[in-house]
Amino acid sequence: MFKGAAVVMGVASSGKTIVGEGIARRLAVPFVEGDRLHAPESIAKMSAGIPLTDEDRWPWLARIGGALAKPDGVVASCSALKKSYRQAIERAAGRPVAFIFLNGRRALLEQRIRDRSGHFMPSSLLDSQLATLEEPGSDEHAIALDIAENPDVLVSQACDFLLEE
Repeated sequence: MFKGAAVVMGVASSGKTIVGEGIARRLAVPFVEGDRLHAPESIAKMSAGIPLTDEDRWPWLARIGGALAKPDGVVASCSALKKSYRQAIERAAGRPVAFIFLNGRRALLEQRIRDRSGHFMPSSLLDSQLATLEEPGSDEHAIALDIAENPDVLVSQACDFLLEE
C-alpha cells in the first residue's frame, strides 16, 4: 500500500492530470488537481497569456504541499518546473515527496496544447514554461517518463517507481 506523497509534474499538456488520476486510482489514494489550487488572479494572468512569476507561484506551491501533508498516500499534479518549487512543495508537505516528471518533445506538447479545450493555459505560454523548466536532477527523488508512451504505460512505470520505496 502506498503511504507516500507524489507529484506528477511537467509543462502544460504533458498529461499530468490523466497520469496522476491513473496513478491515484491504481494505488487507491486521493488525487489533487493542482490547477484547482491556483488563485483566481493567477488563472486570469495565465488566461491572458501572461506568465506567472515566482511571487505568483509561492502561495500556490504551499497549497500543493499542504494537500500532500496527510499521513496517508496522495498524488497531486503540479508543473513544479524549478528545483526550488519542488523543494517548496516538499517543505510545505513536511515529508518526502516523489516526483514523476512527464517529459516530451516540444512538437508533441504544442500539438496537445492546441488540441485541448476548456483549459485556461494558452499555447503561447508553452515557451515560457519550457524556458523555466529545470529537469529533476540525480539528487532528487524523481523519475522522468516519456509522454510519447501510452498513458497506461506511464501509469505502470510511475507506480513501479513509487512502490519501490
